[in-house]
Amino acid sequence: MSPRPRKPSRPSLQAERTEVLRLADGRELWLRPVQPADAGPIAGGFELLGEEEVRRRYLHPVKALSEDYLQQLVAPPPGEGFAVCAAEPLPPGEALVGAVARLTRDPGSDSAEFAILVSHFVSGQGLGQALMLRLLEWARAHGVHRIWGDVLDENTTMIALAQSLGFERHASPDDPGLVRVTLDLAPKARRRR
Repeated sequence: MSPRPRKPSRPSLQAERTEVLRLADGRELWLRPVQPADAGPIAGGFELLGEEEVRRRYLHPVKALSEDYLQQLVAPPPGEGFAVCAAEPLPPGEALVGAVARLTRDPGSDSAEFAILVSHFVSGQGLGQALMLRLLEWARAHGVHRIWGDVLDENTTMIALAQSLGFERHASPDDPGLVRVTLDLAPKARRRR
């Protein structure tokens, strides 16, 4: 059965909804949580990415996605991670996935790392922002107070997106080619260290 765009009945499920996105070029995609059946289409879509797209997302060359990585992406532990995708309006497993984002809680912490990949097939149409906003919704609903991600310094598109949403940019002392972007979601007095 395919997911239908719906309005959730509980606020905590708000981030886990499916919504229709109409792209500027007229295509329609569903922004929805990643499902286990998406593993095959995500792996297949990865093979269509250019080397530069992969390097910007993974920070180094990657030839293929491992089975373990795919399983962690499509079935994150409840409350510890969340993944969302922009896909064709078809059932998971049948839909091509054009973009995916994930949030993984740091162990024993109220912070989480994000990662986003938007394929060149759908880039430049606001999907990065839509994915990030969904990650932020999930984070707020699950007690995450700080979001962070490492970005290549040359990935000006991702850095600009993060800064437009209020993320702060920090230089990496260990790697001059990396930038860490962070966003505090809660007042510092409430955050655990």
